[in-house]
Amino acid sequence: MKTERILIVDDEETLCEVLKLNLENEGYDVDIAFSAEQALTYDLKSYSLILLDIMMGEISGIKMAKMLKANVSTAEIPIIFCTARDTEDDMIMGLNIGADDYIMKPYTIRNVIARVKTVLRRVAGHKTPGEDAGKNNILKIDGLVLDMEFMSCSIDGTEVKLNRKEFELLAYLIANRGKICSREQILNDVWTEDVIVVDRTIDVNITRLRSKIGKYGSYIITRSGYGYGFRN
Repeated sequence: MKTERILIVDDEETLCEVLKLNLENEGYDVDIAFSAEQALTYDLKSYSLILLDIMMGEISGIKMAKMLKANVSTAEIPIIFCTARDTEDDMIMGLNIGADDYIMKPYTIRNVIARVKTVLRRVAGHKTPGEDAGKNNILKIDGLVLDMEFMSCSIDGTEVKLNRKEFELLAYLIANRGKICSREQILNDVWTEDVIVVDRTIDVNITRLRSKIGKYGSYIITRSGYGYGFRN
């Protein structure tokens, strides 16, 4: 089995070394870059996950993440932001870029390892919301098609680029179509218990998802005070 590779990008050298040691003890192959500039010289597409600090030199973690998401060869690499910036706006900014998780400093090594394992499990597709709701690998609503095996979304035959969380959220809503799912249900079933998120995180992902799926965005309905649903 291929060893999963992790890149830590952070200008705190001691912290990087501690993270590297503990992640290697978990069986991961770990590299370190002490700046975004250094990281961008690496073969980034070879990594399974990137732990990325926000506050760095000329190229911030936010800017580097945008660069990764704009490049087709690195767009699908999961990113976990690790940063001392702890405002909700920073978290929402990271999620809007397409980050998979957000950990605030100071954090425990145990917490980081748990988050890493959770994200990598999602990427591997070991558990995808919606898979248990049907026996086949296709979720289809008119011209909107989700392929649960290849983790792809298409509308009228044209592929739509969704990040993992958007895909999982859409699959969950379709699998539970015809009923309203509370924010608590969505958080419990789509986000794992290892990940701390706020209600606004769901709202941001719903808004972004509606925009990406075009005419089918109107199928995602909101019931104020209750939650979200999918109705066609």
